[in-house]
Amino acid sequence: MKKGLITLTALFSITLSAQKKENQKGFLDSIQKLDEIIISTNVILGNKYVAKHRTGSAYYLSPKELQKFNFSDVNRALRTVPGVTIYEEDGFGLRPNISLRGTSPERSSKITLMEDGVLIAPAPYSASSAYYFPTIARMDAIEVLKGSSQVQYGPSTTGGAINMISAQIPSEFGGKVRASYGSFNSSQLHARIGGSKNNFAYVLEYLNYGSDGFKTLQSGKNTGFNKNDVVAKFRVNLFPNATVKQSLEFKFQYADEVGNETYLGLTENDFKTNPFFRYAASNNDKMTTDHTQYMLTHKLELSKNLKITTTGYQNNFARNWYKLNDVTFNGEKQSIANVLEDPTTLSNHFLIIEGNVNSADDALGVKANNRKYYSQGIQTKLDYHWYNGNVFHDLEIGLRYHYDEEDRFQWVDEYSITNTGNMALTTTGIAGTDANRISSAKAFSSYITYKLKYNNWTFTPGVRYENITLQREDFGKNDVTRTGANLSVRENNVDVFIPGMGASYKFNNDFSLFGGIHKGFSPPGNQDGEKPEESINYELGTRFNLGKLKGEFVGFFNDYSNLLGSDLAATGGTGTLDQFNAGEVNVNGVELLLNYNLTSEDSKFSLPISFGYTFTNSEFQNSFGSSDSLWGTIAAGDEMPYIPAHQFNTALSLEHKDFEININGRFNGEFRTLAGTGSIPNNEKVASNFVVDLSGKYYVNKKLNLTANIINLLDNTYAVSRVPAGLRPGHPFGIYGGLEFRF
Repeated sequence: MKKGLITLTALFSITLSAQKKENQKGFLDSIQKLDEIIISTNVILGNKYVAKHRTGSAYYLSPKELQKFNFSDVNRALRTVPGVTIYEEDGFGLRPNISLRGTSPERSSKITLMEDGVLIAPAPYSASSAYYFPTIARMDAIEVLKGSSQVQYGPSTTGGAINMISAQIPSEFGGKVRASYGSFNSSQLHARIGGSKNNFAYVLEYLNYGSDGFKTLQSGKNTGFNKNDVVAKFRVNLFPNATVKQSLEFKFQYADEVGNETYLGLTENDFKTNPFFRYAASNNDKMTTDHTQYMLTHKLELSKNLKITTTGYQNNFARNWYKLNDVTFNGEKQSIANVLEDPTTLSNHFLIIEGNVNSADDALGVKANNRKYYSQGIQTKLDYHWYNGNVFHDLEIGLRYHYDEEDRFQWVDEYSITNTGNMALTTTGIAGTDANRISSAKAFSSYITYKLKYNNWTFTPGVRYENITLQREDFGKNDVTRTGANLSVRENNVDVFIPGMGASYKFNNDFSLFGGIHKGFSPPGNQDGEKPEESINYELGTRFNLGKLKGEFVGFFNDYSNLLGSDLAATGGTGTLDQFNAGEVNVNGVELLLNYNLTSEDSKFSLPISFGYTFTNSEFQNSFGSSDSLWGTIAAGDEMPYIPAHQFNTALSLEHKDFEININGRFNGEFRTLAGTGSIPNNEKVASNFVVDLSGKYYVNKKLNLTANIINLLDNTYAVSRVPAGLRPGHPFGIYGGLEFRF
């Protein structure tokens, strides 16, 4: 069974006990009533059984589901999950913008992101924008948790949590190698090896993938990227002959990226003419990153009912996104977002971006958006479960001390450009003269949840506590050596309890109801007195089996008393990261998930089909003005931007012992790019799109598979966003072939 669940022996022991009490209901019914108890902090759910028996809405993307398409783009993987909204940016999923149940999608900053149960955003409290995102191609599973029972996972509790499960240590020696190559000179090499012997176990993993990119520059320079990932895990069983079982596991992860990516999109007219073109002024844009993670986990099994898991962790992330930021003509400086929004009025600035004139010196400002992030902490979880007659109890207590910081040390280089599109450096910037500050956070959090299962009822009350100190030290643009001569310090403190309550009732093995209520919370910025984002969230749903049809239907309502927006360059803002009050907002909707197998159990073929649908409705309850480009000026009754009302995903597979074919179609409804109501103006709209992906596998033998993938089978040309600056295209038609070898 999955790591983190009770052993098969314990399962049968509980099963036999349950049979004595429920012998008239049969063995199958007893099995289906079992509780699988998670004893590790590295998973939320662990498998689909736990997900569908949660008192809140949850989804487990299994290894089998992820392996169907072997996506390296997390956007494509997550679109199968109802309640998930994403707007794309680069076409490869390098820096996704994820929303859960209507949270602000910008840089996934309003959801809790984890890898192996540890916070993974570069600075999840002080600068939560996810400029680093784990490589999805190396993950074994993805867990998405929404609803009332998510109070264990913070700091953001409004929409939900996503936990990515990395390579698991195998119980016996084995490994795999996967390689592929295809359109745009895209390639991937993924190798993993591991095993267990006596009291020592390990897994080692390497992943490289990259592409020349599907956009074109006048210079002929590629617009793609190259990424490397290395993961190593080692586990030792301590004192193997002792009554109390203990283990120690160490994890090391390293990732780097070099990408010729830009914030510069296209004007409306140019997108219609050539959506995959890039302006000459973005020629030097480049993102370089490196990320390291260290984790040390101690597991203590005091008895079969009592486990304590403690993890110390440290994440380090460095990035420098060297990218076009502004354009100057006749002494008038304009941001690239302003120029692309109105290329007619700012035609002289736009000609410089195009590279169609010989500009003056210092016409182009290219910012070295240089930042370092540091995140570390220690967390522990106690899980104690027991039976009292036919009543099941589970008590879970968690504690975490966490520190993170973002260090900005930035500068701007200035260039000229010729009418042939060639850029020349005219003024070299001095490091620290554009931004020179450190934002940090100290946070203590704890939670307690209790699960009570009596007959067909399950109750899961819980409460989370967060105590956060947020601080910013700004050294100023004239103190690059950080003597502190012009130091400006500000601080904000937050102390909050976050309660939640979930419940479910199982009528029989084919039908159950669940629902809950919990407080939504997201940390504020470091300005003194700034309030956190808060809401009260409700959900009510059902899970059902009607013959071969299995499904889930959920309604949700999030009542924000104080929605926060953030000033991000990624959304066309200035990039200060300052948060601002967006007031009262209501977000409600429904989520539907259906699964059906079109063939009989004795057929040589299997034809599973799935359908997921999400409806989201949002409405501001008050009016206010905002300088942030993702929001605009708000009037009561306006809808939130970048949240489509309708989304659906459908997938059909043909499975045989010798091969499988999978087809996936997803519809993303139109959405507005500025808050508003009624019909969406063309210059504020991202149109709906329908994209189909296809994959196939041929099993040569038990060890070797041949693979094929087609991205965007219908070769649809579509826009995915209008931020950071201008329209941006989705991934065009691409075909990829490869092989998988297991041993």
